[in-house]
Order: sequence, then C-alpha cells, then structure tokens
Amino acid sequence: MQDTPPSVPDFTQWPSFPFEGDLHVKQLDEPVPVEPPRRGEGHRECTACNAPDEAYIWVGERWRVRAMDRPTGLPMVLILESRSHLDLGDLPNLLAAELGVMTVRLERAIRSLDGVARVHVNRWGDGSAHLHMWFLARPYGRLQLRGTFLSLWDSILPPISEAQWRENLAMVAAWLAEFGGRPLAEPPRIQWQAPSSLTAQSAVEAAEEPEEETASVIEAADEIPEAEAAADAPATEDPAQASTSEEPEEPEKAEEPRQTQTPS
Repeated sequence: MQDTPPSVPDFTQWPSFPFEGDLHVKQLDEPVPVEPPRRGEGHRECTACNAPDEAYIWVGERWRVRAMDRPTGLPMVLILESRSHLDLGDLPNLLAAELGVMTVRLERAIRSLDGVARVHVNRWGDGSAHLHMWFLARPYGRLQLRGTFLSLWDSILPPISEAQWRENLAMVAAWLAEFGGRPLAEPPRIQWQAPSSLTAQSAVEAAEEPEEETASVIEAADEIPEAEAAADAPATEDPAQASTSEEPEEPEKAEEPRQTQTPS
C-alpha cells in the first residue's frame, strides 16, 4: 500500500508563491546509496575551470563574476566564482575572508542599479563542485517577488530588454573595478539612425532576430543535478587546486566607491 502524499504546505497560500490552482505533492523517492559526482568531481570536467576570462563581466586575481548568457526576468542575475577549484567548505581562511568582502561589494554594486530594491544571495552547489554564489536582484516595488521564490519568478517574468541588461552589466563591472580587477562588460552601442529610417530598420531587425527561450536561474547547468551523470562523464582530471597561501586580493579601503559613469 502506497503512502498517501501529504497535503500541500502552507507556503502555497503565500502571496509570493508563483502558482495557483490544484497542486499535489510528489512522492519522495527512496534515497540512493551513493550520490553521483557533480561537475568538477571525480573524473567529471569542471565548466568553471575551463571557462576563459572573456566569458565573465569582471575578473580579478582570485575571483570572477559572470552573468547569464542573455537577459532574464530579473533586473540582474550574477554569479561570483573563485578561480581556484574549491567548494565553499574547502576555502582557506584568506579566501574565506575575501569571499565576505566580495559578497558585500557585489551586493552593493547590484543594489546601486536603478529599479533594484534588494539583492538575494544564494548558494546551492548540487550541480557543480566549483564554488559559485548567486546574486539575484529583486525589482523595486514588486512586493509579490519578496522572499524565497525569487528564483522561480525569474523564469516566469518576461525578460528585460537587451540594452538595459547590457547597461546594468557594464555598471556592475565598473563598480567592482573601482577596487581592482578588470571590467569586461561593455554598455550597448548607440545605433544612430535618421528618423525616417527607424520604422524600416525595426522591421528588418524583427525579421532577422528569431526569439530565444530565456535561460533562468533554475535552468542553469551548474544547478541541475544529474542522476546518471557518472555513466557518460568525460575522463578529464580536475584542475590542480591553487595554493592556499595567497595574500588578500585588495588592501583595506573604503567600501563606497566614487560614482562611476557608464562608458559611452
């Protein structure tokens, strides 16, 4: 006789819960005796270690910040990664201290963007063994998006414009660069056109650019556990761990940078 699934929990009645209608709780699977390796564990290739600096919006000596490959529903979604192939609990004291500094800097940078009320900081790590922290910006005034379901709303909301997204990326990269490192995100270029050609140009662009599905936080490859990953894992050894005797990335300085103008 099968166990009766429990009734839906109370949080399905919260205003922030994204769904409505009849909901049912899934049966819980039996626990597996051995969990499959994550990306970057065992002989599985590490995506973060193989990514070039050009894939990021800002890079430093020991940390890098990357974005999704295209706009999503939230004003900003960014990922802070260590250069060293280490997970959160493996960080030596110096990198652990720097993680706190980098978390505060990135939160302030994202919160400085127009239309951002709060920044949610998350770490899951079930898909990849390489440390990566998620930073999700909640739009100002969108009270229904408060709380634990923000990553779900990122998949539901229509994506923000490409131009606004790129401008936000450039602003965050410039803010971080005030403390060191190298900004790699550039703002969108202005397309100068005669007024009479605007309508025709818009029609051409609409015809040439097919719509793409939006990749969101919950669809990111680094957060999707794979039940049978070991069966088809490539035989690539993990990159060597970096030395743990590194000095702090930056000398102490005031955490509020001067106002940064977006490059034109």
